[in-house]
Order: sequence, then C-alpha cells, then structure tokens
Amino acid sequence: MTATVVKPSALLGKIRIEQMDQINLFKFSDELQERMEKLLDKKKADSLTFEESTELDAIGELDRIFTHINAMLVAQK
Repeated sequence: MTATVVKPSALLGKIRIEQMDQINLFKFSDELQERMEKLLDKKKADSLTFEESTELDAIGELDRIFTHINAMLVAQK
C-alpha cells in the first residue's frame, strides 16, 4: 500500500479572501468547507479511509494556520 500524503499547500487554490469590517480574512471556498464537513461526518461515523484521513489532516492544518493568521490580522485593527 502506498501512502498518499496531502500537503496543506496543495489546497491553497481553494482559499479565498473575504473582506469583513475592512479587514481581509482568509476563508475556505464553499467546496473546501463542504469537503471538510463531509470528512468530519465520516470521521464521527468511523468510516474514514486512510486517504480521507490524510486529506482531513491537511485541511485541519490549513484551518489552524489561517485561523491564527486571521486572529493576528484582527488584533492589528
């Protein structure tokens, strides 16, 4: 079995910038948000494949990175 590694940087094309209260914030595209929710549901049901688990890990890492960056941007205002 070959391990499939999904790097968070592979998902950057699914990120958008949204202006809120005169601050530009990083947001997931609707497609990426829906994918993350679907994978989380499968995880709760204990039905994730190894590849899906790897993908969810990458999405989660990207989510943590952008949450941190967005918090820093908001704090600067």
